[in-house]
Amino acid sequence: MTEPQILSNSATAEILAEKISSRRARVGIVGLGYVGLPLAVEFAKAGFEVTGIDISEEKAQRVNAGESYIGDIPSSTLAPLVQSGKLRATTDFSAVLELDTINICVPTPLRKTKDPDMSFIVSSCQEIARHFHAGMLVILESTTYPGTTDEVVLPMLTKSGLEPGKDFFLCFSPERVDPGNPKYQTSNIPKVVGGCTAECTEMGRLFYSQALQHVVPVSSTQVAEMVKLLENTFRMINIGLVNEIATMCDRIGINVWEVIDAAATKPFGFMPFYPGPGLGGHCIPIDPFYLSWKTKQAGIEARFIELAGYINGQMPHFVVDKIQNALNDAGKPVKGSRIHIMGVAYKRDIDDVRESPALDVMLLLQRKGATVTYSDPHVPAIRLDGLDLQAAPESSAGDADCAVIITDHAAFDYSALLDRASLIVDTRNALKGKISGKIVRL
Repeated sequence: MTEPQILSNSATAEILAEKISSRRARVGIVGLGYVGLPLAVEFAKAGFEVTGIDISEEKAQRVNAGESYIGDIPSSTLAPLVQSGKLRATTDFSAVLELDTINICVPTPLRKTKDPDMSFIVSSCQEIARHFHAGMLVILESTTYPGTTDEVVLPMLTKSGLEPGKDFFLCFSPERVDPGNPKYQTSNIPKVVGGCTAECTEMGRLFYSQALQHVVPVSSTQVAEMVKLLENTFRMINIGLVNEIATMCDRIGINVWEVIDAAATKPFGFMPFYPGPGLGGHCIPIDPFYLSWKTKQAGIEARFIELAGYINGQMPHFVVDKIQNALNDAGKPVKGSRIHIMGVAYKRDIDDVRESPALDVMLLLQRKGATVTYSDPHVPAIRLDGLDLQAAPESSAGDADCAVIITDHAAFDYSALLDRASLIVDTRNALKGKISGKIVRL
């Protein structure tokens, strides 16, 4: 157990620190998605009584039934925690009255104008403020721009007349969940936390150290907010670079995958990134634009971010061009052709289709007159953005004029695909090492 080192002389601080270190603190998690539910599970496993709050009645009911809807949390892990009374879910924010800590894990999407949509954070904080009381630790985990915690959340909580660092404690801690990662999950991913005051930071550190393996305190909420944006901007820009290299190699007839593999043999000064059909998910396509938006407020143009965003955004069009050219070489037009997409989730071995480039590719093909079908063992149906499709068996690829590997799920039988399909466009190098005239690689 980590001993508290609370800097404040506040009796409120000492009481909360004792509750946390003895694991008597009542923990609340607002938002029971891919971040909130795993976090709730870890604290329940550590012995805390955890209350999850979500506006979705369906999610609350499923949690209370011990049924997980998050791939990284098996129902066999969730159910015993619910049955033992360590974890429950509700849609009623009045539960805040009984809580000692609250983690806010709600979505932060971009508007169509690429400025931050703070509505989920604001509405959650409004509900929390209605039932707010002294002695609470509040931690925002939703990815956002630097300054959000101090400029948006803090004023909503100080309307109560309570003082941060003395009467209550406010921190930011960026979520670092990587869905589907078998090695790094909530418990063993280092947890960065920064508070509005030194006392807030220490309270946040004490809290996370009860359930997570490694906590990294930083000097402020702004530093913690910037950490997340740097991490994902780094990835987005490097993926943009390698996607541009891929388009260059395609134009001059060089195998970009061979180039990357050879470059990766250098033991220093190089980190391999790989091209693909575009960016997807909840982080990399979105988070860097929070930073871009914020820096514009300071009169700074985020040129790398904007350029990488443009390059990555063009990749679905590049893939469609590859498909069109491959069909043309086979003497077939896109219009009227049957094109079968292999994998529609935004990354391998998960069921999340948010921002998935597969959806863009499918829509672009439909607009060109193609008949589009798909297979995905994790996504049984698609009903959004003009697409209303049921997943078809993998064998359907054999009936198509062209099969396109968009998401390289481990469950796919690639040898069978190579036998069945008459033409394959591989955007993920899933058929690495396979030699066939029917394969067209990105």
